[in-house]
Amino acid sequence: MASTSEKGHAKNVANFQDLIEFVTGYGATYNPSKNSLKLPQLIALKASADANLVDVIAKNTNYNNKVNERIIAFSGLKSFSTRLVNALQTTDATPETIGNAKTFNRKMQGKKASSTQTPTDTSTPAPTNISTSQQSYDQLIQHLAGLTSVLEAETSYTPNETDLQVATIQAKIADLTAKNTAVATAYTNISNSRIARNETLYSTDSGLVQTALEVKKYIKSVFGASSPQYSQVKSIEFSKPRL
Repeated sequence: MASTSEKGHAKNVANFQDLIEFVTGYGATYNPSKNSLKLPQLIALKASADANLVDVIAKNTNYNNKVNERIIAFSGLKSFSTRLVNALQTTDATPETIGNAKTFNRKMQGKKASSTQTPTDTSTPAPTNISTSQQSYDQLIQHLAGLTSVLEAETSYTPNETDLQVATIQAKIADLTAKNTAVATAYTNISNSRIARNETLYSTDSGLVQTALEVKKYIKSVFGASSPQYSQVKSIEFSKPRL
């Protein structure tokens, strides 16, 4: 449904250009009193709509790129968490400390597996609502942070493996947080871009579709319902997709 709607927006804009071409051909005969229906205003509205469509595409691509970057960053996080617990078990940590670490690891394993997600095509329409996975990613970060706090407090936890060291884990948490935040920011940007596009195309007062319908009515009033001029434009379709 989302991809169909995206095509619908572009079709409305393309059809508006067809309408402008006919209006241009009428010359001085096309002379509406309403300012928004005059040819210069129609051309300006078409330019705004084109810019809106381009911006949505750019913001949508950026959103999908950020989602893909997050998927890659979080892949293998659950197995990494288990490795940390295993490493802790080779230290002098008390059973209670190990138990605390295992608690965080169990919580980590219980969340939706980010590793099962695969990067998407950057042209795939971004969702219209923020995914519930956003919360899952937030919680995965919190579980890793909790596990890290247990490791940091254990003085005997001094692994030689760089990727298991506390400083490395903390840097990883910072990177995961940044990538998760980037997705939320990109989602906000695509959402705002869609709002701006929809306002340009579908505003009940001055939107492209409403303006197109009024232009067609004006042509009908000037040339007549059975005129060849009205026949040129009456079949040009404009619709409002489900937003």
